[in-house]
Amino acid sequence: MGRRPARCYRQIKNKPYPKSRYCRGVPDPKIRIYDVGMKKYPSEIFPACVHLVSWEKENVGSEALEAARIACNKYMTVNSGKETFHLRIRCKPFHVLRINKMLSCAGADRLQTGMRGAYGKPLGVCARVGIGQILMSLRCKEGAVPKAIESFRRAKFKFPGRQKIVISKKWGFTAFKKDEYLELKQEGRLCAQGVHSEKYDTKGPLSARTAETVFEK
Repeated sequence: MGRRPARCYRQIKNKPYPKSRYCRGVPDPKIRIYDVGMKKYPSEIFPACVHLVSWEKENVGSEALEAARIACNKYMTVNSGKETFHLRIRCKPFHVLRINKMLSCAGADRLQTGMRGAYGKPLGVCARVGIGQILMSLRCKEGAVPKAIESFRRAKFKFPGRQKIVISKKWGFTAFKKDEYLELKQEGRLCAQGVHSEKYDTKGPLSARTAETVFEK
């Protein structure tokens, strides 16, 4: 028996049903890699950022997330180069989908119980997403933004429902706008935290700071 199409599970109906010690025998999600590309590059290398945003409240299967990741990664690698971007999948498939298996062979009516004991067995997992929730983010250089938009346009075909492609005003995956980021960097107030950066504030013990990272206001 094959897997049911995604339209059977698209609607968010009940409470979240995660894998637990009570819900056992859950298949692994199809998506295992959430970061592809140059994921170790510091934040200053990729100033531009593009988001793929969900425009519906729905379930998105782990198969759809994996298919979208592959499509986006393939396009960017071929057309822009594998060292020109960092793609991150922003939603995690925790919700378990169930199926009440029915027999379809000859004489099945003698074995089936119909709606008696209809609570199903785990079939797969999906992510519950809302309106305005980010599904995928890609940081790159300014010149690669049109390629990033096209890669997300192709990835949209893998998802149910509607999505929007949004060009972020922030610097890469950081919380700062581009002009604010450059200003803080010039003042020496940026604390590099891998793919994002934090601002040195005026709180915290002085013993953990060097002289260059102490600020009055």
